[in-house]
Amino acid sequence: MKVYIEDLKFQTIIGILDFERTTLQELIVNLTLEYNYQDEFINYADVSEHIKKSLQTQKFLLIEDALLSLQNSLKKEFNKINTLDLKITKPSIMPDCKVSVALFKDFNS
Repeated sequence: MKVYIEDLKFQTIIGILDFERTTLQELIVNLTLEYNYQDEFINYADVSEHIKKSLQTQKFLLIEDALLSLQNSLKKEFNKINTLDLKITKPSIMPDCKVSVALFKDFNS
């Protein structure tokens, strides 16, 4: 089974610039996870809440560090995950574009 969470939007502190350390900014998270469904399912509402809570409480400097931390915490919290495709977007940091960083992890390899 695949679970898709698309365009999860919320406000948080993330970034290395001075104003990013004091001003909330919007993040958009997109996730696809794959797992073997057999009697137990992965609740997408729980996954969404986990993502928001993690990114809002840890206040990362870099999107890259946030992705790696989420990769680890999602696998720990939802151990049935086989693959994880995760992207974090900062839609307002640049005036003429959105910027994103993404990762893919296959926990079976």
